[in-house]
Amino acid sequence: MADAKITARRTPLTRNQIRGFWASWGGFTLDGMDSFIYALVLVPSLRELLPRSSIEPTKGHIGYYGGLLFAVFLVGWGLAFLWGPIGDKFGRVRTLMLTIVWYSLFTFLSAFVTGIWQLAILRLLAGIGIGGEWAMGGTFVAEEWPEDRRRAGAGYMHNGFYVGVFLAALANYAIGGRFGWRGMFVVGGLPALLLAWVRHGVVEPERWQRKKDVVSSWNVLRPLAVLFSHPWRRRTILNSLFMLVSICGLWAGTVYVPAAVTALAEAAGRAGPAAAQLASRATMLVAFATILGCLAMPWLAERLGRRGALGLYFALMMVFIAVTFGKIFYLGAAGLPWFFVCLFFLGFGGANFAVYTLWLPEQYPTECRASAFAFATSFARFGGAGITFLVGAGVQHFGSLGTPVALTALAFAFGLLLLPFGAETRGHTLPA
Repeated sequence: MADAKITARRTPLTRNQIRGFWASWGGFTLDGMDSFIYALVLVPSLRELLPRSSIEPTKGHIGYYGGLLFAVFLVGWGLAFLWGPIGDKFGRVRTLMLTIVWYSLFTFLSAFVTGIWQLAILRLLAGIGIGGEWAMGGTFVAEEWPEDRRRAGAGYMHNGFYVGVFLAALANYAIGGRFGWRGMFVVGGLPALLLAWVRHGVVEPERWQRKKDVVSSWNVLRPLAVLFSHPWRRRTILNSLFMLVSICGLWAGTVYVPAAVTALAEAAGRAGPAAAQLASRATMLVAFATILGCLAMPWLAERLGRRGALGLYFALMMVFIAVTFGKIFYLGAAGLPWFFVCLFFLGFGGANFAVYTLWLPEQYPTECRASAFAFATSFARFGGAGITFLVGAGVQHFGSLGTPVALTALAFAFGLLLLPFGAETRGHTLPA
């Protein structure tokens, strides 16, 4: 009887489900790699580009313009909500591949910039593609995988982003120190060529095909209007606010880990390639811990509920951002070992994004699911861009990144207060 129950819980995956998953996972892996490359090359790229733009490369200017470029990138990611209606009208798979080609092209072109404003424009354009991939890949896996494996599929799919972060750190360790920051952008643009093979033979989810005749007749922006109709308005607003909290922790907090480790390494007498390699190890540690958090997410989401799992991750982020950047960073070289210990817990808490891959598709019907996913995960990044810019300005004001980054922990306290108002979908099947 027990064996029969185990077998019943594991529906075999079809060829389309497997290949489509690897397309989504591969795209999200490259997404993570491309989006984190700039964090790894922030200091060396600005040290070269700022003088070419007639700006002195002081520590304050690097912090200010680094924050500005992160903010510009997030504005581009915010514009990625437009991919959602395209995915609802024309299909998840077609739109998925378009987003991957888009961000890979503009990441590759970043290797050839001669000034900071050229880089800003290309990061804006790359952000538009990077933001769209998550929504398309997550929607495809949710709709295509069988109900009894959908939760695990969300966890597996989302860890691709952090595998990409790990690969970016590995590339920086092996390539960045030898060929410089331009070589890193070249590497970030090339792997998308491999996805042509993965894309071959993947068809749209059956759920979308059943609604195809309906949504294909809609105005392309109609799904966005549906999100703010009476049944869905509250969910859409709350989901966007939850995402804003998460963005504060990643793009205004965790993304400064390489720069923080570089500063601590230089204080310990390790400069140049040695500091870059230590920053790469720190990024790999964060990525590895986040992968573990993503794999744990389906189990936590079933035991604690979707809101409970997100609350656990939020609490970890709140505590360890405050401690890591507000206290340990200021210990200088002596704090370097403890900084690495805290990075593990900071990385595990960073898996809060994986909850959205499971939770968001469960809250909306097929005809507006991709739009809901794209809107919640992208539009909040406009607010994140403003907060990221403030962090960069704070770095310039304080002459240090510790205090401004530590203050982003307050966002997670706000998120914990909002969580009881979110929709709990544990035990619900995916809406038709």
